[in-house]
Amino acid sequence: MAITTPDIRNVLVLGVGNLLWADEGFGVRAVEALNAGYRFPAGVRLMDGGTQGLFLLPWVCSAESLLIFDAIDFGLEPGTLKVIRGDQVPRYMGAKKVSMHQLGFQEVLATAELSDSLPNTIALVGVQPDTLDDYGGSLRPAIRARLGDAIGEGLRVLAEWGVRFEARPDQGAFTEAIGPLALAMDRYESGRPVPPQQIIA
Repeated sequence: MAITTPDIRNVLVLGVGNLLWADEGFGVRAVEALNAGYRFPAGVRLMDGGTQGLFLLPWVCSAESLLIFDAIDFGLEPGTLKVIRGDQVPRYMGAKKVSMHQLGFQEVLATAELSDSLPNTIALVGVQPDTLDDYGGSLRPAIRARLGDAIGEGLRVLAEWGVRFEARPDQGAFTEAIGPLALAMDRYESGRPVPPQQIIA
């Protein structure tokens, strides 16, 4: 049965980052987990924004409310979560870039603002990354451990915006992924070769 929220339209929940570089994939993993765990009204779109940069502009401009998940360098301890709102979001997205994807997404926000198409309400759930320079690596334990907390913060923001949601009763069997199945966390990690130093001769 569909969830109806008459007054809420065009809410975009966007995970940005690069899954191939360890903790930089936090935003995408957070939205994947949110999608697997909860159902939302038809007007709420959950999206794997990856590193698409300006290709995300039409989606951002058409949204009335925008919730972003990303790895952000706050200069704090790894695993620290912060929720940033409103005009502060573009500043944090561009303050200390952990990757080129943040430059691209900062341009998306700037372009949307210049065209007077910036969403009315914006929030960012960010985590301080631990490791970024591990090509093919997944989230570090300290960062993976914050996924549940990040989702909780995101749900609180959505509830403040009047968005209704409910937990999926079939979380363990849910397979409607928002990104390529080959990059789903379980498949991605199980397919990574064992590092040479871990191979016992």
